[in-house]
Amino acid sequence: MPKVHFIGAGPGDPELITVKGARLLGEAKVVIYAGSLVDRELVRSHAPDAEVYDSSSMTLEETTAAIVEGVLADRNVVRLHTGDPAIYGAIQEQMAELDRLGIEYAVVPGVTSAFAAAAALKQELTLPEVSQTVIFTRMEGKTPVPERESLSEIAKIGATLVIYLSVAMIDRVVAALLQGVYTAETPAAVVYRASWPDERILEGTLADISGKVRDAEIGKQALILVGDVFLARKEGMKAKSLLYDKDFSHGCRKGIVT
Repeated sequence: MPKVHFIGAGPGDPELITVKGARLLGEAKVVIYAGSLVDRELVRSHAPDAEVYDSSSMTLEETTAAIVEGVLADRNVVRLHTGDPAIYGAIQEQMAELDRLGIEYAVVPGVTSAFAAAAALKQELTLPEVSQTVIFTRMEGKTPVPERESLSEIAKIGATLVIYLSVAMIDRVVAALLQGVYTAETPAAVVYRASWPDERILEGTLADISGKVRDAEIGKQALILVGDVFLARKEGMKAKSLLYDKDFSHGCRKGIVT
């Protein structure tokens, strides 16, 4: 077993860490966690005796040094990330450092905030005849975005969008989306701190969501969700999935012949 595990802590609710992630966290003697986004109580409850580092004020070199020190001391090390580490987790550069040093590691997935937000909205992100595609993306800010992935280009697809790290630029987000197939009437929602005790939900359209965000004074830790799937709870579904249709046959069930 590798001594180092990158673990997705989930979106906020401490019960949303996976069973495997919680077990490995409990076995850790060194924990490096994203203190600005991961609840410290999660670390306290699962790894009360571990040596703990808050990575929110650390550099890549410093987090790598802490991992190396733990491995050389034959201690289990957990690098605890918010949500799922594969989504805006900045783990690739950390894994590259461990590869360079010849240190083995494993990655344990977690629940990303997109799914916590969908759960909060009680909304399926893919619906028959509406959208079968979900795009995770962000607005260009300090981190550049490839031109082919600009929001105005992505907006031409018309898929369900989950936009991370962009709520502070909500006006620019809306302007870019309106250059595609979305209209001012397209449903939009903002979920602040999905699954946390102070979670907040704003629902509207591209015409009014910016104003709602400003009025609520939400400037970070929120997702923007856009797409026609968000009409379903108010207007009903255009079509139902065939999965449970009584006339639909598949490998586990024969359809009813009438």
